Amino acid sequence: MKEKLIGLILLQDCDNKISRLESLKRNCPVKIKSMEDELNALKSSFQADTDRLESLKKERRISEQTVQELESRKEKSQIKLSNIKSNKEYTAALKEIEDLDREKTKVEDGIILLMEEIENCEKKCRENKNEIEILQKNFDLDKKRIEGELDALNSESSVLEKKREELASGIEKGLLSKYNFLKSRKQGVAIASVIGGVCQMCHLNIPPQLFYELIRCNEFMNCPNCNRLMYWGEDELFAKATGNTDKQPE
Repeated sequence: MKEKLIGLILLQDCDNKISRLESLKRNCPVKIKSMEDELNALKSSFQADTDRLESLKKERRISEQTVQELESRKEKSQIKLSNIKSNKEYTAALKEIEDLDREKTKVEDGIILLMEEIENCEKKCRENKNEIEILQKNFDLDKKRIEGELDALNSESSVLEKKREELASGIEKGLLSKYNFLKSRKQGVAIASVIGGVCQMCHLNIPPQLFYELIRCNEFMNCPNCNRLMYWGEDELFAKATGNTDKQPE
């Protein structure tokens, strides 16, 4: 009986290790995706700032062209002013020149604001570009490292899967079916140790008579609470086989 239980215990230990590896393997692409999202978000922000910078520069060019056009119109008005003889036309021409000056000043003030905004935007773009270069370098290194870790995990999983096949082949079909059935319905844990009279999976105090039968180990027994197969974890033979590594939360 003990030999059969040890077979199940070792199989459970192997399954626990495989389960932990699978969890680590699933986390690898999640880590890479998280880093990639951070990098892409910064790149997207940088592109938006770059587009904004080009838009500001275009707006400045248009404004500077407008200033030139206003200056040209002012020069024409001044030439026209020198040829005017009536006071009414002279007054109208002066007003036109004043209006052009006001409009020119307004556009020039706008250009100054644009220049300040362009300067700030250029500074932000430079900073973001440097940050992207650093983040890209770190991402490439971390991705390579994580992919290396994943390869190692896959290799370890392959070894454990082969070990599991060997362990499973040494267990009676009926007993193996019961183990797999419980494992599929008990969060991957089909067999639990009892230490100090307490099931280490569901923390139930095993009734004294049942605990006595468990120590005798004449038959397979299930925990009356969580229904997992159970064994006396303080038995030297079982303790040596497990190393008391089977504790997991309910």
